[in-house]
Amino acid sequence: MAAGSGADWRRLEAALRSSLWRLRDRWGPRGSPAASPRGRPAEEAPPEEEEQPSALEALPIDVKLYIMSFLTSKDLSYLGSTNHYWRHTVRDPLLWRYLLIRDLPSWHSVDWKSLPDADIFNRSFTELDDSAPCDYMEVYKKCCSYSGHNSCPKSGWSNNDAKVYFLEWLKLRSVPRFAMFGPGLEDLDESLVYKMMTSPEILPLAGLPSRQIHGIGSGVTFHVNGYQRINILTLYSKTSKERHRAREENPSPVNKMFCEEMGPDGTMRYNLIEHVKHMCGLIDGFIYVADAEAHKKHNRAVECARMATMLDPALGPKDRPLLILSCISHAGMERIPCVYMAHQLQLNLLNQPWMIQDAEAATLDGLLNGIEWLLGEI
Repeated sequence: MAAGSGADWRRLEAALRSSLWRLRDRWGPRGSPAASPRGRPAEEAPPEEEEQPSALEALPIDVKLYIMSFLTSKDLSYLGSTNHYWRHTVRDPLLWRYLLIRDLPSWHSVDWKSLPDADIFNRSFTELDDSAPCDYMEVYKKCCSYSGHNSCPKSGWSNNDAKVYFLEWLKLRSVPRFAMFGPGLEDLDESLVYKMMTSPEILPLAGLPSRQIHGIGSGVTFHVNGYQRINILTLYSKTSKERHRAREENPSPVNKMFCEEMGPDGTMRYNLIEHVKHMCGLIDGFIYVADAEAHKKHNRAVECARMATMLDPALGPKDRPLLILSCISHAGMERIPCVYMAHQLQLNLLNQPWMIQDAEAATLDGLLNGIEWLLGEI
């Protein structure tokens, strides 16, 4: 639902108003005029036990709905803690469905534990009844509270104890290796890899590039947060000259990562070339760079098929983490929200830890958050 769609908002407003009327009838103060907003006779109660509604409760439902539409989830939680009536009112599923749709595009990361099911956005208002309830409030809290790069020290530890232990643990580990691939490496106007190589204030180089696979990519070692070293192997489907020519002439060069063959059912199948297949058995995780620029046409079906080929559990440990950088060239470009990107790439079907993070090639925004999540997973 687009935020600026008047018709959708009017339908949502009408459904919310009806739902809140029912809640007020059920949980409103008994015996008060406010408990009978539609002219229903109030239940008899001794005068001394009558409860007068607060000024906020006494407002027309349209005004309350208008006010709640401007509140944040935190504000609604505070409102729900005031009394019994508001505790149930703010849990209305239609209200939280609206908040979920409203706030979802602004979230910059989501992982395999917090991704909301795509089906909940496709259900019509008429399906939101007592026979098929959906706790949108819990869905919202699960998604919004996700923070992929924060961790808590063990109970009883100080932050300093946890930091010392972490640094000692890092000394004992070998340098983790990650394979970076995807259309975002090749199709964006700004080169993510070039920016990584030339931004020592963000990601200092810790080792000179060393050629790993001829014509495909190179391994570069970086410092992360000043003490951790990581090695990233960049994998391209085309050489640098072919990528440059593809932008001008749009040819179809031979893919240098995958061999393509038509299956008996008429679908295209992808197999890794031997060098890449061998490399997949030696790495600790994957970084997939997705092109998130909304003005382009994307073939997500091909992307999903190629990603599945790279992540084949027969090539290495099946629980290796996957970081997806949902990348645009620079600020100001319209991007596909990361939650939508997660469903377009069918990440919910993967059987390994994954996290999708918004990123920007020109500034490397979001990159360190994603790398820190990767290091935490391995």
